[in-house]
Amino acid sequence: MLAITVRSCLEGQWKLLYSHVQSCFLQKYVENWHRKLSTACARYSKSQHPKYKRRLSEKKQTQYFVDHRRVHVVGGKGGDGISCFHSEPRKPFGGPDGGDGGDGGHIIFKVDQQVKSLAAVAPFYRGFSGVNGGSKNCFGAAGECIYVKLPVGTVVKEDCKVVADLNFHGEEYVAAYGGAGGKGNRFFLSNDNRAPMTATQGEPGQERVLFLELRTMAHAGLVGFPNAGKSSLLRAISNAKPAVAAYPFTTLNPHVGIVHYEDYEQVAVADIPGIIKGAHQNKGLGIAFLRHIERCRFLLYVLDLSVSEPWTQLQDLKNELEQYEEGLSKRPHAIIGNKFDLAQSKNNLSLLKERVEQKIIPLSALTGENLEELLFYLKELYNNYVKTEEAKSRKPMKW
Repeated sequence: MLAITVRSCLEGQWKLLYSHVQSCFLQKYVENWHRKLSTACARYSKSQHPKYKRRLSEKKQTQYFVDHRRVHVVGGKGGDGISCFHSEPRKPFGGPDGGDGGDGGHIIFKVDQQVKSLAAVAPFYRGFSGVNGGSKNCFGAAGECIYVKLPVGTVVKEDCKVVADLNFHGEEYVAAYGGAGGKGNRFFLSNDNRAPMTATQGEPGQERVLFLELRTMAHAGLVGFPNAGKSSLLRAISNAKPAVAAYPFTTLNPHVGIVHYEDYEQVAVADIPGIIKGAHQNKGLGIAFLRHIERCRFLLYVLDLSVSEPWTQLQDLKNELEQYEEGLSKRPHAIIGNKFDLAQSKNNLSLLKERVEQKIIPLSALTGENLEELLFYLKELYNNYVKTEEAKSRKPMKW
């Protein structure tokens, strides 16, 4: 009997001990499992590489050249006047004290020499409205003006009429005036009306639809047929980097390069896209880029000496310019015979000199042969332009 009692007691204690050990092991196992789970999540999160973010240089940063833009501008609305009366202790009839509203903000076109295209100009602008008037004769603040930056050489048209010609850095033109602010009842106080209740609203701003045209401002313009080597020549004499390829119409947009001289003078040379026969009738790139030649002070005719009868190129180029604008082909100019490094160009040069009375500058934009003569003649044309402008009491264009 005693043995049975002892055995049952030991079995009870063993069950308690076994359950306690089992619970301890189970708790430790759960803790280890949670620990492994947390570390596994951490390792997994660290192993996940962030999504690849392209560098700024790898992103598409194409900025298209825009030389015309339709802009709808609306001036800011004027603030409303207020009708109220002053009242305070021991002065219940203080009289009218409604203030006037502020004027609306203007839309102003401002020329910035750092801007080279109309691509950043938005199609719609609305000016800031003026603040309404307040009590105690407080006038509302005027709306801020919005400045729209335009490149040098922008022409502003309205109903096919030129209303502004912006040619100098910092020049401004008010495209849309803001509306006048309304009057408070204080404004209408008089001996006949000691308690006016009248207050006017602010006037709406001026609303206009304007057309902007960019005409490249440069001292010299490279004029020639497609694939004549104008872009290669501009790369050779300046730091400009227009596209160069062995097919026509490589240049689709005008490029301006700056030629630096030792006396710190800078001459701007524009690479005009190639002209073909009938360009004045809007064939090829047409009139869209012929107008960029209008602002050039002198021209550089670039002829391809490697083709047969290069003198016909000069005749066709002058004819297209004259058909577009009378007298354009008679501006001061230089005749450049490009691709002089080719064998057939030697014979064509002698034939060209027999048919053209003016001086011809043979050179090679590829090898750099005879570029010094072109630079000297370009500086001579620039000096003559400066003297002519100063003689007419006009300010010459500087870069």
